[in-house]
Amino acid sequence: MAKANVETTFWGEMLRGRLFKPNQGRVVRQITAVSVALVFISLAWRLSATVLSEQESWARYGGPGLIAIMGCWLGFRLVNWPTFANFLISVEAEMDKVSWASWDYLKRATAVVLVVMVFLGAYLFLCDIFWQQLFGLIGFLDLNALET
Repeated sequence: MAKANVETTFWGEMLRGRLFKPNQGRVVRQITAVSVALVFISLAWRLSATVLSEQESWARYGGPGLIAIMGCWLGFRLVNWPTFANFLISVEAEMDKVSWASWDYLKRATAVVLVVMVFLGAYLFLCDIFWQQLFGLIGFLDLNALET
């Protein structure tokens, strides 16, 4: 008899301790888990430093510490939730297919973009000066009002 595919709920999965496909999508899953944990740790730190700064030490550090611990657990469990883990595994598989540009090409392309932006900025500056002078000359624009 075939094994039934039992889909667990999100909260049911958060209370488990097992790893889902631990050898697949490892890099993306680790980066995601650390990012989620860092968001909660920074939230706990800001909470302790601002809102709870005048409280007793047990309240100032206990609540944010609990938030940080829960955030780390959430980050760990989130990347092992089958629905999200399969997405992250697919992301890493697609990223492996990308042909990345070389550093030399990237430097040349960046230089071209920067040069074009400088010339475009200079051109627009000159156009602005030209139209400002023309409109001031024909009396359409009051140049004294612009200076104040």
